[in-house]
Amino acid sequence: MRVLSVVGNRPQFVKSAPLSVALREAGIEEVVVHTGQHYDPELSQVFFEELGLAEPVKLDLRTADVDRMRALLEQQIDAERPGVVLAFGDTNSTLAGARAAVAKGTPVAHVEAGLRSGDLSMPEEHSRIEVDRIADLLLCPDDRSADTLRRERVSGRIEVVGDVMYDACLKLAPAARGRSTALADFGLQPRRYVLATIHREANVRPERLARILDGLSHLDEPVLFPAHPRTAETIRSEGLSLRHVRLSRPLSYLDFAALASQARVIVTDSGGIQKEAYWYGTPCVTARPSTEWKDTVELGANVLVDDDPDLLIEAVRNARMPTKRRQLYGDGHASEKVAAALLASLAAS
Repeated sequence: MRVLSVVGNRPQFVKSAPLSVALREAGIEEVVVHTGQHYDPELSQVFFEELGLAEPVKLDLRTADVDRMRALLEQQIDAERPGVVLAFGDTNSTLAGARAAVAKGTPVAHVEAGLRSGDLSMPEEHSRIEVDRIADLLLCPDDRSADTLRRERVSGRIEVVGDVMYDACLKLAPAARGRSTALADFGLQPRRYVLATIHREANVRPERLARILDGLSHLDEPVLFPAHPRTAETIRSEGLSLRHVRLSRPLSYLDFAALASQARVIVTDSGGIQKEAYWYGTPCVTARPSTEWKDTVELGANVLVDDDPDLLIEAVRNARMPTKRRQLYGDGHASEKVAAALLASLAAS
C-alpha cells in the first residue's frame, strides 16, 4: 500500500513524524509532499532536520493558493499512484490535497476529522467541513469529533484514533528540554515567563494585532514572542508598540517545545499549541473568539479572550492548570491506530 501524505505547515510537519514511523513499521510505503505553504526555513526545513523525517517531495510553491497547490498535487498523484491521500488538519494544503485526490479518483483519509469551532468566519472551519464531506476515512481525535460527523451524516468511515500530535509531544518534549538551550539563551527561568505566538490571518490585521500586543505589553512578567514572518511584517510596517515584549525570529521545533513546556502561561491563536499546552501542563490563553479544542476550555486549562487586551491581562494573571487533568485526545498511540485503519480500509475496498 502506498500513501501520499500532504503537509504544508508547522503542525503538519510535527504530526507527520510519528505517523511516518508507524506507517513504515506497518509496511505501508509513504510519499510525503511538502506544498511549501510555509516556506520560511525556520518554519519548514528545520522540522525535517530536527525530527529526522525523510526528505519530502517539495513543490516549493510559497503560496497558500489552493488552486495552485491542487494542480501540482494532482501531478504528484498521477506520478505516485497512491492508494490513498492523507490530509492533516484544516489548512489550505489540507483542502488542496483532498480536492486533488477527488479529482483523480483517489480515496482521501483525513487526520483530525470532525473538529468544529462553530465559527464560520474562520477559513479553517470551511476547510474542515469540506474535507470531512469528501473524505473516505475520517480519523478522529476523540468521541466528540466522531459524534459531530455522525450528526452531519458524512459518507466516509469514522474511526476514533486519538491525536498524532500527542504521540509527537510524548516523544519529543523530553528531548527538547534536554537538548535545547533556549531558556538560557533568552535569560528565562522555568515557569516565570509568558510565551506568545500569534499568526492567524484575522489576528495579523493591524487593529486586532495592536489590541493583542497592548494586552501582552501590560503583563507583569517577561513575554517572549517568536513572531511568524507575516506577524513580524505587520508589526514592522505598522510601527506597532511592543514595550517590554521581546520579539524573536521563529524558533526551531525543539526550542519552542522546550519553552512551551516550561512557560507559566502560553498566549496563542494556534489550534495545535492549545493542545500542546494542555499536554505540557501549561495554562493557555487563546486570542480567538472560539476554538475547535473545546475540552481544554471546559476543563479550565484554556481561556478564550478574543482580541480584548483587558481580558487577556486578567486571564494571564489568573491562569492555572486544573488540579486534576484528565487525558485528552488519545493515549499516545494514535499513529499506530491510523496505520491500522488505513490497512483495514484497503482490505475492505
